[in-house]
Amino acid sequence: MDVKKAALLAATMASFLTPFTISSVNIALPAIASELKMDAILLGWIATSYLLSAAVFLVPSGRIADIKGRKKVFGLGIFIFVIASLFAVLSFSAEMLIAARTLQGIGSAMIFGTGMAILTSVYPSDERGKVLGINVAAVYIGLSLGPFLGGVLTQHFGWKSIFLLNIPLGVIILLMLRELKGEWAEAEGEEFDFIGSAIYGIMLSSLIFGLTEVKFMEPLIILSILSFSAFLIWESKTKHPVLEIGLFRRNTTFTLSNLAALLNYSATFAVGFLLSLYLQYIKGFGPQEAGLILISQPVVMALLSPMAGWLSDRIEPRTVASAGMAIITVGLLIFFNLDANTPLSIIVPTLMLLGFGFALFTSPNANAIMGSVERRFYGIASATLGTMRLLGQMFSMAIVMFIFSTYIGKAEITPATYQLLLESTKISFAIFSILCFIGIFISLGRGKIRE
Repeated sequence: MDVKKAALLAATMASFLTPFTISSVNIALPAIASELKMDAILLGWIATSYLLSAAVFLVPSGRIADIKGRKKVFGLGIFIFVIASLFAVLSFSAEMLIAARTLQGIGSAMIFGTGMAILTSVYPSDERGKVLGINVAAVYIGLSLGPFLGGVLTQHFGWKSIFLLNIPLGVIILLMLRELKGEWAEAEGEEFDFIGSAIYGIMLSSLIFGLTEVKFMEPLIILSILSFSAFLIWESKTKHPVLEIGLFRRNTTFTLSNLAALLNYSATFAVGFLLSLYLQYIKGFGPQEAGLILISQPVVMALLSPMAGWLSDRIEPRTVASAGMAIITVGLLIFFNLDANTPLSIIVPTLMLLGFGFALFTSPNANAIMGSVERRFYGIASATLGTMRLLGQMFSMAIVMFIFSTYIGKAEITPATYQLLLESTKISFAIFSILCFIGIFISLGRGKIRE
């Protein structure tokens, strides 16, 4: 098989697997909460534990891939993800499931820290936008099928069947990876920054725990700030940093494009989490019906992402991406008015509007980032973008969990707390709308990408 086709097939299948798991697990949350007796805060950790471990390991994984080989790290990530899925199937407690999700996050970090870098290494610049668009479309197909299949599986076979499905899919990707000949390690021979990676992990962990555990917020946030300062100092002095800080200092397009991604994901990731709870608890839909409703957003994303990637090869990516951010802002403002009587005739078109905005933003923004750096930084650039995505997703969940802890507290979601759930949802959408509105101007502020 041609190397370019093999790379696209392996990366695309992997890009489908992890978002499929995320979106399908979101639909299963009420069933998981019921079986494992989880309160609102602990339920949030089903998503947050995955995101935190993925964020901690993503940049180090990208750096290791540049040194040891992107295909090796990619394959190991798939293997870890499959093993973690097996542990999730065997889970009999909330703690065991959260541990399995943490391991899944590590595998996902290795996948996303290398997949886009492999594609960018193999394909020339004039085909990059199209290929990245196809890759993003695979992500959105995974997001699309997740709510539907997740709902069907949960309703008829139980929530563990979602994780069981991951195992054969992962094995198929490992078999396909054997067809990908060659290796890419432009930083081969350089040292790995263990100290910087450790400080980075402490910084992210203390930040997220600080945002979600109210009684320990102050000391953990202080620790996060101190760790961030130490990380910047260490990375600016070490010979082979885990994160090339200089890219942010000297490359405005790279910096603002990553910041735009951070704000975009901060404003949007928890939408699926919130609407899954809203549709099943407030509106009374089953997992299968809720999944069919939520599928409207990622279907639009999947259909339009290749077009958006193609468009960003011909029109300045910042123009296309900024238009996407503006459309997303409008959709979030509509959801701010959500109440118990909001009809599906408003919910579904708004989800489709969000999907349109996501498609216009994501692949052009990725094109801008990857096109703004030299080839030897492709792994770090890919991992940095992935980190911005995961940080944004974590911030999005942290915002929701902080609001939940303030309004609902450590209580299971029952009819007695439905009104508090609705109020928490509205406040979350208000904050998300503001973040996305700011992101429009960040996206517009970047310069042109490299030729």
